[in-house]
Parts: sequence; structure tokens; C-alpha cells
Amino acid sequence: MAQRYGGKYSPDPTDTDPTETTPDIGTYRDAKRTRAGGRVNFLFLAPLPLIWQAFGNGASAMALNLLALGTLLLAAWLTREGIIAQEAYDARKVARRPGVPRKMAGSLLTGIGLGLAGFAAGGGTLAALVYLVAGTLLHGFAFGLDPLRDKGMEGIDQHQTDRVARVVDQAEAHLAAMRDAILRSGDRQAEARVERFQTKVREMLRTVEEDPRDLTAARRYLGVYLKGATDATIKFADIYARSRDAGARSDYMMLLTDLEENFTAKTRKLLQDNNSDLEIEISVLRDRLQREGIHLDS
Repeated sequence: MAQRYGGKYSPDPTDTDPTETTPDIGTYRDAKRTRAGGRVNFLFLAPLPLIWQAFGNGASAMALNLLALGTLLLAAWLTREGIIAQEAYDARKVARRPGVPRKMAGSLLTGIGLGLAGFAAGGGTLAALVYLVAGTLLHGFAFGLDPLRDKGMEGIDQHQTDRVARVVDQAEAHLAAMRDAILRSGDRQAEARVERFQTKVREMLRTVEEDPRDLTAARRYLGVYLKGATDATIKFADIYARSRDAGARSDYMMLLTDLEENFTAKTRKLLQDNNSDLEIEISVLRDRLQREGIHLDS
């Protein structure tokens, strides 16, 4: 039977490090491919021919074409940021709507950019208006609208929700810093381990978002411990990129294993506490109904 080649210097070696744990099935069950690519990247390329249109047709045509180019590139950037913001919104069970409707602004700017380009090409005011309306509508149909309301916040204390949102944003910033740092190490196994650890952290984040009362118990993990993991990742990446120190790599992998196990255990405990709270509320409700003379079948 044919076997996949693997070794010490292969991209995905088959020999395992004793400091690493076997990935559990379902670690990446919630992973989704980002939509901030493909069509969005095309939006950055499509207006580039306006550079050639800008020269050789007079000063006014040059100004209009360059303004149209800048407007379309800004629209493309806003569209990409809007898609990223919506993906973050969709990934959370409790989330606020984006403060700035970036995709809708991108639609409007796309229409304005096309209108300016059409006017610069000599189409006149009517043609420019047609381009503006058509461009805005087509962009809106292609990329959709931004989320327009908060999600999952019915019946949740506003102050608690704001506290959770701040902690989650800070934790996501730490995770982004970890991801950027580990890429500098050039170690694909370390990158995979960091990604797996981040999956465990995000499971805790989702748990806290679902029940903001868990924030007090999880704050140390999402603050002190996660900040320490980020600092350790930055230091490891700098050391390993220079020296390829196997000892430093082994210590770092052990640290990630310990952190992952602690985050997993804490998340499990938070979920158990939530179940206990539910059982207490059900018991209290049953007792109250019985005092009112209402008996529920078990």
C-alpha cells in the first residue's frame, strides 16, 4: 500500500512531537472560508484601466478619471472591510451591528465612481446618472446589506453586554497578534497548534457571550492568560526565526498544550455551571407552581 511521504524536513512531517497532543475531531468544525476575496479582489483590479484613460484627454478628463479611480478603490476597500465585519457578526451569537455600514457605503461609492467615469468619457449627465444608479444597485445585489440590528441581545442587561463586548474585542486583538507573530516563525506545525489553541479560546468567548454572567469567572483567562500567551508567542517567533532553537520550540509547544487544556477545562466548567443554574431555576419554578395548586407531570 502506498504511504504518504513525510519526514523531519517535509512540510507536514509524519513524526510527532512528544509535546503535542493529537488534534481532537471537530477542532475546526466551525471554520468557514472567508468571503473577503475573489469578487472583492476583482473590485480592486477593475478600475485600474482608468489610469490610462486619465492621460491624453485634457486636464478635466484627467481629474475626473483619477477621482473616479480613487472613489472605486475606496469602495472596494470598504466592501472588503464590510464583509469582514459581517463575518465577525455572523460568527457571534451575541453581537452589535457594525457601527459604520461599510458595504452600503461601498455600494454608493461604486455608483459615484462609475458615474464620474461615465461623465469623463463624454457620456453626459444622463449617462452618468444611469451609471450611478446601476452601479449602486448591482453592487448592493452582489454583496448585500450590512447587518442593521443587534443580534441576541433581547433580555440581556445592557451594561453586562457592553462589558462582554469590550473583553471579546480585546481577546480577539490578542488572538490576531498571536496569529501574526507565529507566521514569522516559519514553523507550520506551530502555526497549526496556535490555530487550534485559538479555537479553544473562541469556544470560551462564545460561552461568555451566551451568558454574560460567566465573564467574572473567565476574565482572568481572557485577559491575563491570553495576554501572556500572546507575549510568549511573540518572543518564541523572534527567537525561532533567528536560531531555529529546538528547545525553545519544545517549551513553547508545552506551554500551548497546558494553556489549551486549561481553557478547555474552564469552558467545560462554565457550561456545567450554566446547566446547574438552569436546573435551579426549573426547580424553583416547579415549587412555585405547586404552591399555586398547579402540578406538572414529571
